[in-house]
Amino acid sequence: MNSATVRNLLVRGMLAGLAAGVLALVVAYFLGEPFVDKAIGLEEAHAHAHSHAHSHDEVEVVSRSLQSTAGLATGVLVYGVAFGGIAALAFCFALGRVGRFSPRATALLLSGCALLAVYVVPFLKYPANPPAVGQEDTIGKRTTLYFLMMLLSVLLTIAATILGKRLAPALGTWYATVAAVAAFAVVIGLAYAFLPTVNEVPADFPATLLWRFRLSALATQTVLWGGFGLLFGELAGRLLNPRPATATTGRAVPAAH
Repeated sequence: MNSATVRNLLVRGMLAGLAAGVLALVVAYFLGEPFVDKAIGLEEAHAHAHSHAHSHDEVEVVSRSLQSTAGLATGVLVYGVAFGGIAALAFCFALGRVGRFSPRATALLLSGCALLAVYVVPFLKYPANPPAVGQEDTIGKRTTLYFLMMLLSVLLTIAATILGKRLAPALGTWYATVAAVAAFAVVIGLAYAFLPTVNEVPADFPATLLWRFRLSALATQTVLWGGFGLLFGELAGRLLNPRPATATTGRAVPAAH
């Protein structure tokens, strides 16, 4: 694949990431933000009940309305464009190397693996929490553990892919895939067991609110990566497999003899 094609795919990946980010933004705003507001309301009610001075002295640097609109849009769209570009470069490397898949199928497979490795696997160990959950003095530790789990998941996904490719000649594609997935699951399970567990959910925090917030976060990421896979697959397919030229009458141009 030449540099011009890679550049074109990179641009298309960023555009697809931007479009998928818009879809994810709609889901995050209408599905996730109401639960964030409820969690903030609980936190403020708890603070008022324990310290009146705290509520009078604290200054709100960024308004909640700005956070839930411009702030949310900036974060989601920048995330979509950045990961769209990275995924496009990964697509350039994976195309033709992970199987005889079409560009559309490769893009969808890649986005599914990215969703699993970048979000779902770390999410199962360190799930997303609303603003009212978590202690301020452990933010650094929780962030480090989350990104460590993400990095480990991405590296193990790559390792499992390589393992499956090397086992395929001896075991066949099906059994090689099963063995690679099983190895991935075993190592991830060991990581879950040995990495520290973080549980800072207050005992009186509504379980239903917590569960719905986490589902909305998962839905946002699923829409982002699913939308990217479909959009980028279409753009990449049109670039790499252009339709044959046709005559103005609508019939195919006959080949020269």
